[in-house]
Amino acid sequence: MTVQYARKETDSRRRWIGGVVALAALGGLAVWRPLARTDDAVHDFVGPTMGATFSVSVDEDLSPEERDRVRAVIDERLDLVNRLMSTYDPGSEISRFNAHESTEPFPVSQEVLEVLEQARDVSERSNGAFDVTVAPLVDAWGFGPRDRTGPIPDEEDLAALLQIVGYAGLEVDLAAGTVFKSNPGMTIDLSAIAQGYGADAVASGLSDLGLTSFLVDVGGEIRAVGARRTGRGWRVGIERPDGLGEVWGTVELADEGIATSGDYRNYFELDGVRYAHIIDPRTGQPIHSRGASVSVLHTSASLADAWATALCVLGPVDGYELARREGIAALFITLVEGRLEFRVTPAMEGRVAEETAGR
Repeated sequence: MTVQYARKETDSRRRWIGGVVALAALGGLAVWRPLARTDDAVHDFVGPTMGATFSVSVDEDLSPEERDRVRAVIDERLDLVNRLMSTYDPGSEISRFNAHESTEPFPVSQEVLEVLEQARDVSERSNGAFDVTVAPLVDAWGFGPRDRTGPIPDEEDLAALLQIVGYAGLEVDLAAGTVFKSNPGMTIDLSAIAQGYGADAVASGLSDLGLTSFLVDVGGEIRAVGARRTGRGWRVGIERPDGLGEVWGTVELADEGIATSGDYRNYFELDGVRYAHIIDPRTGQPIHSRGASVSVLHTSASLADAWATALCVLGPVDGYELARREGIAALFITLVEGRLEFRVTPAMEGRVAEETAGR
């Protein structure tokens, strides 16, 4: 029996996203990056967060004091999201909710309520392809806080775990500010939406400071505000989903977010079979693809994050049809017989430019 692991993220990143990007649950592979610049006017802020990294680029004149305020807002917003939503911190709000083995209402912050409401909307519209209650399955396949040490789960194991998975069993009471679960053993994992939410939170904080032109990247989930001084949008690269780390194409952003989910960054192979970190909450099984990604544009980075995961779970056929019906701007890239094939929904047409290197 031969097991091979391929995890390009650092160990610290895996601690946040469960060895993945899954979030597919991580839903968002860190496959986006701003393209190289030649100007010196942009102020860059970088650092670690959520087990990954963040980068913020501000295309405005800033004094030293203003730079300090920008940095303080970035750190404050990201620290808050991490304290609330990390499943790797036993003291986080989500970890305490997961340890709350009761069906009694559990009080949570406004931020967590907002994320859970967004998650439920995507779950309902995708018929469960996105589901934050997927945590027990993520753990069982070894993509959670603890690496898998035993055999892969069999049908009996998955059937038992699926009894405590299902977004319909998670109820949010906005008026009371509480969440409760129908099964006391239910646990949740927000890694497929939390980094996008973090990008939105930073963008909101910087807008409150009066900034009007910046790009926020949190673990690969991006939110752009305004245009560059040149009048153009923020240009970012889309990575090829074949593991080569090369740019497939580009897109320009302005006042919107983008996220990508794919199967090529975090997986393990057992006896020649590849198991990706993205788990289908409806079956309990990792998605069965090899070299595929879905990128979504949305005014909200958190919703782009969640939708990219849902569409990746559904695949290039069913996922495309759902995105088309819902009016979602999505790009599907799939490796077919050694060649990358792509398809865009009507809402994404004219937004992406394929690079020669991506052919």
